[in-house]
Amino acid sequence: MAAEAAGIHIALAPYVLGEVAGLPITATLLTSWVVVGLLTLWAVLFYRSLKLVPGRGQVLVESTIGFAYDYTKEVLEDDKLARRYFPIIMSIFVFIMAANLFGLLPFVGGAVGIYEAGHDKLIPLFYPVNTDINMTLAMAIVAVLVIEFAGITALGALKYAGKFVNFHSVIGFFVGIIELVSEVARLVTFSFRLFGNIFAGKVLILVALYFLPYLLPVPLLVYEVFVGIIQGAVFALLTLFFIKIAVTEPH
Repeated sequence: MAAEAAGIHIALAPYVLGEVAGLPITATLLTSWVVVGLLTLWAVLFYRSLKLVPGRGQVLVESTIGFAYDYTKEVLEDDKLARRYFPIIMSIFVFIMAANLFGLLPFVGGAVGIYEAGHDKLIPLFYPVNTDINMTLAMAIVAVLVIEFAGITALGALKYAGKFVNFHSVIGFFVGIIELVSEVARLVTFSFRLFGNIFAGKVLILVALYFLPYLLPVPLLVYEVFVGIIQGAVFALLTLFFIKIAVTEPH
């Protein structure tokens, strides 16, 4: 679905670059691969540069990771659980943050692309990852699966299911149904919160570039940097808090 007016083109559907074995390769998917590749490269280079006497960059990274791990352990109140789930929580934060910041680079969104002569248009080669609902939904599915796995492994399948299926009382039964609906609703809240914020920011910048290209976009870009980091933190923190709820004994 797309809308176009007065030179501004806004599309909800992802830009399809081609197909591999019948599967569409979109600009957002390609961009996500680039982001993962850059993060992997950075991790390898950082690992090789580690020193016994750390420099400022190493101290900053180690302090950030240490603070995040201590907070995770404080929330989960269990060092074993913190060691188990901290890597996925931190990975979610780093990937979303990096993808959001990468999406603000000048060549992402239309400057570099594939020209279609027949349709007289340029298909962007790179596009902000989280403006594609498919990408945010995929991350939501991963987060929800981790949450459910945490609950089942911590409490056991039967006890965990007892949070949602309760025949001890009428009130308990309806509370269980509400809990079950809220579990499923997390797929929507996770994905649409991230998608909505990043897509809205992209539209806002496009409008600003069209009306005041040399003035208004600068403060908006600074604001979107802040939003991109915050959205990564919100997604990761919600995953952490829901894991805490999942591993808590039903009462």
